[in-house]
Amino acid sequence: MAIRKSNKLPQAEVIKQIVRRCSSFGKKQSYNEEGLPEDVPKGHFAVYVGENRTRYIVPISWLAHPQFQTLLQRAEEEFGFNHDMGLTIPCDEVVFEFLTSMIR
Repeated sequence: MAIRKSNKLPQAEVIKQIVRRCSSFGKKQSYNEEGLPEDVPKGHFAVYVGENRTRYIVPISWLAHPQFQTLLQRAEEEFGFNHDMGLTIPCDEVVFEFLTSMIR
């Protein structure tokens, strides 16, 4: 019996992809030499939330928080991580702001 490899990437690789894709959707911006938007402080990344895709800048440390990981799992299930739209969180802005206030 052969062991099949999973198509899922290791969590560390997924996190790297998320951080790389933290560009601004539909906004003109300047980018640094690493291809990241200059308005995103070091140690942070951008996410887009809600129907209006409101942009939030969040600390990378939140990636380890269980509530934020739940949001990331929902994002992966709904949109996947293999697109150029930026990391979109599929929940209402009010819910996102409530959850992130608990993380702070």
